Amino acid sequence: MQRGTGTMTATRRKQLYREYLGHYLTFACAVLLIVITLAIVVFIALQGLATFFANHINPWQFLFSTRWQPDRPLSEGGPLVGTLAFTVGSIAVSLLAVLIGGPLSVVAAVFMVEIAPGWGRKVLQPAIEILAGIPSVVYGWIGLSLLVPFLRHELHTLGFSLLAGCLVLAVMIIPTVVSLTADSLRSLSRDLKEAAYALGSTRWQTISRVLLPAARPGIMTAIVLGLARAFGEALAVQMVIGNTRNLPASILSPMTTLTSAITMDMGYTIPGTAWNNALWSMSLLLLLITFGFIILIRLVGRGRVYR
Repeated sequence: MQRGTGTMTATRRKQLYREYLGHYLTFACAVLLIVITLAIVVFIALQGLATFFANHINPWQFLFSTRWQPDRPLSEGGPLVGTLAFTVGSIAVSLLAVLIGGPLSVVAAVFMVEIAPGWGRKVLQPAIEILAGIPSVVYGWIGLSLLVPFLRHELHTLGFSLLAGCLVLAVMIIPTVVSLTADSLRSLSRDLKEAAYALGSTRWQTISRVLLPAARPGIMTAIVLGLARAFGEALAVQMVIGNTRNLPASILSPMTTLTSAITMDMGYTIPGTAWNNALWSMSLLLLLITFGFIILIRLVGRGRVYR
């Protein structure tokens, strides 16, 4: 009897040891992730604020000026690091990409979840996954090789333009929006659909008046995430938008974005210079905008979801 009790006690000790070990390991991983995140945020903030405190650049000029001459010597008045053209470019290309890709993605998700037969879902789902796995440089290369020459030939423009950038981004955000919208539709209670059919609704009436309104918080979250994805993209956009440091005059004008400007200039600056610090300030601005997207997603996600 004592031997059995001793064996049970030893087994219990092993179980407790494994439980505590797992608890502390998961806690340590969580703390490590928090520390890494805070370290990145603090580092970017310190580097980005140097533009205003070390180089004495006016924040108003940085945010709302379009003059970008970071290498201008002090004898001529010092560096000019206005980022308004970059910010407007980022906002314009991202919003247009969502306006084009968002509706297409929602329609594709509805078709995949509610309309497509079994074989259709088996084809569409892998296609979405393949689109999600294509590297951004491949999207940019396809846009540079096919889309830019097409726009140049058909519209008699340079080809490199805001339109080219938003079309490439629209394709890139489709997998994100489709996947999240489909998950939101699948999470709805089956009772909603059955109740609508019981009241005599057609399939289209059920989708448009019952399922889509019920899944609206999830759909809006998917669209905001797609917007954030488009806003943070650098390489693919840089390859097709022309990279001129001016405000775009039209949708066919070349332009640049915050991410593209950082990518192009980061290899030509010396740490500690006004030019380098300005790029860090642009990174800080991107980080703050990303925080804004996260807050917006939280607010949108608070909407009522029917399950």
